Formats: sequence, C-alpha cells, structure tokens
Amino acid sequence: MKTLIRKPIVLEPDGTFRETDIIIKDDKISHVDLSDDLEVFDHTIDGRGKFVVPGFINAHTHASMTLLRSYADDKELMAWLNEDIWPIEAKMTREDIYWGAALAAVEMIKSGTTAFADMYGPFMDEVAKIVDESGLRGVLSRGLIGVAPDADEKLAENVDLYRDFNGAADGRISVMLGPHAIYTCPPDYLKKVEREATRLNCEIHIHMNETLTEVNDCRKNYGRRPFEIVAESGLFDHGTLAAHCVHLDESEIDIIKRHNIRVAHNPGSNLKLASGICPVTKLMREGITVALGTDGASSNNNLDMLEEIKLAALIHKVDRMDPLAVTAAEAIQMGTENGARAIGLKDVGRIEKGMKADLVLLDMNSAAWTPCFNPASLLVYSGNSSAVDTVIVDGKILMENHELKTLDEEKVLAEAANCARRLTNK
Repeated sequence: MKTLIRKPIVLEPDGTFRETDIIIKDDKISHVDLSDDLEVFDHTIDGRGKFVVPGFINAHTHASMTLLRSYADDKELMAWLNEDIWPIEAKMTREDIYWGAALAAVEMIKSGTTAFADMYGPFMDEVAKIVDESGLRGVLSRGLIGVAPDADEKLAENVDLYRDFNGAADGRISVMLGPHAIYTCPPDYLKKVEREATRLNCEIHIHMNETLTEVNDCRKNYGRRPFEIVAESGLFDHGTLAAHCVHLDESEIDIIKRHNIRVAHNPGSNLKLASGICPVTKLMREGITVALGTDGASSNNNLDMLEEIKLAALIHKVDRMDPLAVTAAEAIQMGTENGARAIGLKDVGRIEKGMKADLVLLDMNSAAWTPCFNPASLLVYSGNSSAVDTVIVDGKILMENHELKTLDEEKVLAEAANCARRLTNK
C-alpha cells in the first residue's frame, strides 16, 4: 500500500515546518519531500490547508474509566477513589471494560491520539481487543492492588496479559506490569512484581508521588519517601513509566535520573484534583523524559491530548513566573516524541523517513487558524481537537475527513451509555 499526502504543512523533528509531500509505504514514512508527479499511488490525501504532526501519545490513562465520566466530580483524590470510583469499578464486567475502552478509542482517534498507555483491570484482554479493532497502539498493564485479598491473582493476570498480547496486533500492542502505587502496593508485594518483571524482561507502569498525602503516609509507614522505597525493591531496574510525579525532592529527582525513569505528566487531572503541579522544568533540565497523559476520563474529564499540550505550555509559565518555562514546541514534543519514548515506542513520534506512519492531519481552514504565522504555535495556543481531520496509524487510515473508519461510533456511544447506566443506576 502506497499513500501520498499532497502538499501539507509538515512539522519537522527540529520544530520547524514546511510545505512538502509525505509518502507512506505500507506502515512507514518512505519520503518527506516533493514527489514525482508521474509516481502512482494507491491512495492520495489532499493535504493543502492541513498541518501534519506526529500522532499524539497519551502516556498515562485508564481507558475504560470513560464509563464514569462526570459520575463523581469536585472531590479530593482519596475520597473520590474510596467513596465513588473503586466501589463502582468492583462491579465492572467484561462487557463494561470492552465498551468503556471502545468509547475511549473513539474519543482518542477523533482528538488525534494514536497511542496510549493504559492501566486498568480486570479483563484487560478486552482492551487489547479494542486496540486491535481500532487500529491504535496500546501499551497495556493490569492495575495491581497489592493490599487486596486477590493480589497474587491480579499479578498472575498481568503475567498472562503479557504472554498473550505482548507484540500482538502486528506489534501495536505491548504490555507492562502495573503496580498501582506505593499506598496500594507494600514493599513485599513490589518485590513480587519485580521478580515477575525479571522473569519476563518486562517494564513497569506505576503511579508515583501524586499527592502530598501519599508522600507523607509513605514517610510515616516506611520512614522514607516513595521513590526511595520503590527503588529499594529493585522495580526501577526494569524500565519504568512513572505517572504524576508531582511532589518530588532533590533525592527523588536523582533517583529518576539515575534509573532513567520516564515521567508521565498529567496536568489536567492534577489541576482538577488539586494534587499540585509536577516540577517539569526541573526534570527537563536534568535531561529526564517528560511526556503527557490525560489520566482517566473520570478525573480529567476527557482524553483530549491537545488540551494537555496546551495546559503543559501554560501552567508552568505561571508556576515559574517565566513565559519561556515550557514553549509551544516543547509542549508538542512532550505530547509526541517524548510520549513515544516514555511508553517504549522506538520508531514513533517524529516525521522523518523510516519512522512508523503515525500521523495526524489538522484542518487549518478556520478562524482559530487565521492568520497562520506559525502553525505549531496555533496548534498549542489557539487550535483545538475539532481541527483533527485525518488520523493514520501504522500507515492505515483510522479517520479521514472526520469519518471514523475502524469503529462504529453510533453503536459505541449507545453501548457505553447503557453500561454506564447499569453500573451507576443513574
């Protein structure tokens, strides 16, 4: 299959942009330059008036939590989890996980996300099915609660997920182990997870230092801060994606750097739950990979990565009182190339020859994009996800001219709404 995107404005890896052609052969970008007019293509996309960027990477989310969007808002984290979220999640069936993930996939494709790192459970094989059917990339982990009576069973489920789906869907699915957090996974349990990670040669996805309560409770219970406790378990020796990382001291930043831990910054969720602001500028100065995630749709309340990119560019300016704290170009990089690196994708996140063809075309024919002196700046500060016109993953078109190609949107919305009503009795 050979596809031509004719004369869009293309975001270059160095942050500049130019009008050119993109040629896709099978699953890869084969050419980023003007094409030969005599060349024959299987499919041609008119890119004039479009801005092409790498697909957005959602580095931390809980896909099937879409079923709980707006169910419990305006609460602090632990009350929200204990009183509202965990009791409902305990009732979720295989069908709920499937349709919740399908709803997430519809939302992500329509807002330009091409890959996501998901921690949820049970029935994560249903999420894998949706990744396969939708055409997205998914880095999946079964969320592990070490204090639960069935903690060992949950770990076994995560191991089975790895064995059954790592590398599935033509390589679009990969699997990590997902210990939830230090406040739900005591050190002895983390050591069990570490042993499985060693046996499988598997990476880790974990929540870290999301709230001050989490940090203070860890110090009270174990005498040290969370990163110190988890590092002692050996878990960080396997490659780690750490979500949130809001409340860090210098010793913990040193642990992150020393273990090459990749950080998933979740500005929207952290603002809504009043958890705080991740010290992104400090982390970036240390050369640490900082990506972006939406968290779940119950704590955000959407899966719109362009919104996270904008928030990342704005909140750190105010936090540091510095208009250059995170630039538009850096925010886009956090949502694309850094995201790919954070979730372990080696050949995704840049538009250049040989990279996977994971691309988003945004329509610039609107008031928000006029005049267009700098499309990258407009993408961050003026545009929104309604401009997402076409989404391509692995060279396959998932959406074109705003029309989904792989999922039945009307059916997904209806089935997800039915699941949500049954779960909540609302």
